[in-house]
Amino acid sequence: MRTLNDALNKRIDELLKEKHMTRYRLAMNSGLPHSTLKNIASDQVKVSRLSTIIMIASGFDMTVSEFLNSPLFDEDNLNL
Repeated sequence: MRTLNDALNKRIDELLKEKHMTRYRLAMNSGLPHSTLKNIASDQVKVSRLSTIIMIASGFDMTVSEFLNSPLFDEDNLNL
């Protein structure tokens, strides 16, 4: 089972690879500081705010629903 932050980090990695983007480009597109994305990646952030997830989804040019539409976020796969 994954934590929510682990699922978020894995989803970001999936989409970066799929869209051929860097974390720096995602930071620029989303308006988030690059350091925030680095902190999520290094598991220094234990709980991400919904506003952060919305900005990340926006940085991928996706809705939050599209971003969260992944088996990574299924209740059965998360340690809530």
